[in-house]
Amino acid sequence: MRVLYFSFLFLALTSCATKKYTKAKLLPEGIKSATEEVYDTSNNQKKLLHKKEMTFTKNGRIKYSKTFDSNGNLLQETEKKLWFTVERYPDKDPYYCKTRWKPNQRERISCYTKKQYKQNESIYHYNKNGSIDKIVDNFNTFNTSQFHYSNNELSKIVITGKDHKIIDELSINCIETDEKGTCLKETRMSNKTGKKQETLIFPRYD
Repeated sequence: MRVLYFSFLFLALTSCATKKYTKAKLLPEGIKSATEEVYDTSNNQKKLLHKKEMTFTKNGRIKYSKTFDSNGNLLQETEKKLWFTVERYPDKDPYYCKTRWKPNQRERISCYTKKQYKQNESIYHYNKNGSIDKIVDNFNTFNTSQFHYSNNELSKIVITGKDHKIIDELSINCIETDEKGTCLKETRMSNKTGKKQETLIFPRYD
């Protein structure tokens, strides 16, 4: 919560999922790999927060990823297995994340340590086109993040608590796209704090 809710996608979406990552992120078919850089752009600065390198399977899921901090230190490494995804960290036990499909375009994504202690769990609700409708935290904060789209682009995320009151609202704008429709530069601003972030994506296609 102290990182302005921007980083919930940073870890949450790396978990094993039946739905395609490329569909959830509105990325085009044929993307082979990508590098994502996230910057804090508040107060007229541009500070790198983290950098993520991703390799995709042929059907649009993350096969392998590495996330680094601004100094190049490894924060997280993920690897897709047949029935689950392994999340490895430099300073704690790895997580083993599995997905259970639920009715009405929903998935339950749960992560455990090898000792079977649950670390997190979220329910993902999807739209018919595969994009994310909302994410419900089912373990830690129990907050709900509702996704809103305009012209097939993510435009707003509204975060509410268990009491359904709004905690924050993120305004999102795609500044630049490539010829395939990938958003190469995206900005996000917290309506509550005024903090801003900029995400740059460098895709590689077949």
